[in-house]
Amino acid sequence: MSKERARRRAEREAEQARLAAVRAEREERLARRRRLRARLAALVPRPVRVARQGGVLARRHRAQNGVVAVLFLIVQVIAWLLVSGWAARLGVLVLSLLLLPVFVTVVFDRRS
Repeated sequence: MSKERARRRAEREAEQARLAAVRAEREERLARRRRLRARLAALVPRPVRVARQGGVLARRHRAQNGVVAVLFLIVQVIAWLLVSGWAARLGVLVLSLLLLPVFVTVVFDRRS
């Protein structure tokens, strides 16, 4: 009876040793992967989060910039729909880019 018990205990211990070896190998692979990932992450620069201003003026400027961008896009879409020539479309784009600062100054002038 004790020989049978000793044999079973030896089998159990061998199985536990095998499982421990498999577990150790898996953990070593994970550790290697983590080290590699950490080395690669150190090479890539982290994005810098810039906090936006939250005041009334900052919100107004963002709204005004949004209005200007939407109007610019509307002008470009209308030009693409109504004008068939590429040269005319390019002309509208260049003219829009040149007149954009004038439009912003006239409409959103803060000095008056």
